[in-house]
Amino acid sequence: MTSVNVKLLYHYVITNLFNLCFFPLTAIVAGKAYRLTIDDLHHLYYSYLQHNLITIAPLFAFTVFGSVLYIATRPKPVYLVEYSCYLPPTHCRSSISKVMDIFYQVRKADPSRNGTCDDSSWLDFLRKIQERSGLGDETHGPEGLLQVPPRKTFAAAREETEQVIIGALENLFKNTNVNPKDIGILVVNSSMFNPTPSLSAMVVNTFKLRSNVRSFNLGGMGCSAGVIAIDLAKDLLHVHKNTYALVVSTENITYNIYAGDNRSMMVSNCLFRVGGAAILLSNKPGDRRRSKYELVHTVRTHTGADDKSFRCVQQGDDENGKIGVSLSKDITDVAGRTVKKNIATLGPLILPLSEKLLFFVTFMGKKLFKDKIKHYYVPDFKLAIDHFCIHAGGRAVIDVLEKNLGLAPIDVEASRSTLHRSGNTSSSSIWYELAYIEAKGRMKKGNKVWQIALGSGFKCNSAVWVALNNVKASTNSPWEHCIDRYPVKIDSDSGKSETRVQNGRS
Repeated sequence: MTSVNVKLLYHYVITNLFNLCFFPLTAIVAGKAYRLTIDDLHHLYYSYLQHNLITIAPLFAFTVFGSVLYIATRPKPVYLVEYSCYLPPTHCRSSISKVMDIFYQVRKADPSRNGTCDDSSWLDFLRKIQERSGLGDETHGPEGLLQVPPRKTFAAAREETEQVIIGALENLFKNTNVNPKDIGILVVNSSMFNPTPSLSAMVVNTFKLRSNVRSFNLGGMGCSAGVIAIDLAKDLLHVHKNTYALVVSTENITYNIYAGDNRSMMVSNCLFRVGGAAILLSNKPGDRRRSKYELVHTVRTHTGADDKSFRCVQQGDDENGKIGVSLSKDITDVAGRTVKKNIATLGPLILPLSEKLLFFVTFMGKKLFKDKIKHYYVPDFKLAIDHFCIHAGGRAVIDVLEKNLGLAPIDVEASRSTLHRSGNTSSSSIWYELAYIEAKGRMKKGNKVWQIALGSGFKCNSAVWVALNNVKASTNSPWEHCIDRYPVKIDSDSGKSETRVQNGRS
């Protein structure tokens, strides 16, 4: 307890060092100025200022010109006006037992099996993964796979994606009263399903966007593509003034469920569920008052130059020619290394001076005394960040980041609850987590939230937002009717829910 108090005192002193020095100095100067007489001021003018006007005038003009130039050329703020997370209909709800039945039906429907599915070892394997995954019984599957026999067709996949995207966008436009024709920039990301015409073209057609909309369709970029899309929209908003940018993040389950026997490819079946999010960004000064957040930083890290990083998550054929996504045994090490590189870039941008100083001292100490100092100092990000939205890629992902960042259980509550309620919805999961924090009433004016996304390639991308007001949950939030039932208590060993629900009040 004493060490905690000492650190808090140190943080306060270093953070407020300027103020602690400035105010006494100001008081001394004010006391001196109070004692000056008219004669003293005349003496100051005639002795110093009158003979140096040639120097002072250009300096003053340069200062004014520099200030005006900075104000005119600095990037305009990017505001998050509103966002909407898609909540599938209740008849698509998929309990663990129902998901296991889907796996069975998909394998049985595979033409190469001739309508049989006798080997039960794969079923036991999937059940163990499913029960330890941290997912609950209220996740949602695609309608095509819930039918008997399952519809694993291109048409069914298109129906799933269109239902998610259109549902999220309709709710977003309803909540904001924004006319779709006012959208100047459109970015859609879907990693595994990219038909022709593109999904961005489908949005243009469905909502009748204007003909000069700048549209982009990002594919194959994994679960971190949501932050990539935000970063792209941000750069475009810095170029194109006084407009809206629409970002849509989703993933397709129907077309990418794996029906083969390769266990490294089966794991993704246990984690991914239906979901998507639509985000409305603006650079219009008039939108600041009604916006929820302002974008502070985006940091992207790509370690794909390394072969292990590039191959740790890879789509391909199994031994029998069935397409799936394999996860290599190196994925944990790759993810940890990539996250560290991302944090090393983001840390100096957001951490207070006190944490930067401690890290620098330990860094130099480790260089000089390698034997005595074993580890670098891990900065306390909670001094700079109020809320964390860690990609709900799986229980292990959340556990590792919770440990490495020194977070408390409440800091990862949004991630664990999202994983339990919605499963891994890929690039949109960080928005379900943000909606959870809002639904709990925890997002206050001035709070900063850090969205951390991991994806194939291998990539780690971060976005930091600051709340412009005390943010309330949006209408038709995915947590609207269930927030009081969360967080659910999870057995740390088995991954199962120990109790049905736990009091969810913050």
